[in-house]
Amino acid sequence: MFYGKKIFIILCCALAAVFLIQTASLAEEKPAEAKAPAAEAAPPAVEAPTGDVSVSVLSQYIWRGYELSRNSIVIQPSATVGWKGFSINLWGNIDTNPYYGGSDGKSYHGTWNETDLTLSYTKAIGPVNLGVGYIYYSLASLNKDAPDRADAQEIFASIGLNTLLSPTLTVYKEIDHYRNWYFLLGISHVFELNKMVSLKLGASASYLLSTYADATLFNAGAGYGGYPKFDGDSLATDDKFSNFHDGVVTASLPVKATDKITITPILSYVFPLSNEARLEMKGQGLKGTATPSERDSSYLYGGVTLSFSF
Repeated sequence: MFYGKKIFIILCCALAAVFLIQTASLAEEKPAEAKAPAAEAAPPAVEAPTGDVSVSVLSQYIWRGYELSRNSIVIQPSATVGWKGFSINLWGNIDTNPYYGGSDGKSYHGTWNETDLTLSYTKAIGPVNLGVGYIYYSLASLNKDAPDRADAQEIFASIGLNTLLSPTLTVYKEIDHYRNWYFLLGISHVFELNKMVSLKLGASASYLLSTYADATLFNAGAGYGGYPKFDGDSLATDDKFSNFHDGVVTASLPVKATDKITITPILSYVFPLSNEARLEMKGQGLKGTATPSERDSSYLYGGVTLSFSF
């Protein structure tokens, strides 16, 4: 027992000695420097505006199934600036050889006959994309002998899904001279061929609901008259058009020349979705020596777009 107590006392004394030595050693060390206060968090980076400038050179200008040029190259410059969902776009159309339907051999120099201003806002909520906007169409005559076209104004709203085929429904309401509703459903898909080239396929279908028609104004060549229904000879009536309208199938091949420059060949086919649309698209087509019912109602056209993004 005595030896056990003695060993225990020796162990305690040894532990105490080690503790005292360690404490003294720590006391002699240089005290740690006070930790520098944490740097203030940098303010979040300001979101810079984005933009895109492009020019398209196409074999024809077709808008919503309507023939707005014939046998002429059209040049369509465009500029867009966007910031936090808001965007503004300015777009124009230059017809290099405006069509003349007479038989006296007249021809015209190229003319700038349309300028469109679009203001819009888009918002993504989960897989849903919502958008609203306003478009002002500044319209001139298609050639010097054609009637001046009245300017148009539209408001629109869209809803799209970030899912297979990216379906998007856009509803346009014309609020100025032409007074109609235009419903457009579109789908598209992009196939990445490699890092530089992709194939984009798209299709759309529309429904036109006119709320104004004046056959007298339209047939007199006043430049507007709403969107009337046309009879079997493609002549305007006082009835309002209300039916499925034009369909479009498009294939394009965007090629990234650089991170900012893209060259896109494009080919589109436009066709009527109903017999009423076929008669109406012929009646609304460019006037010529042929009777209205002999005009085209389907169009195949293409070209190339050069765009620079920043």
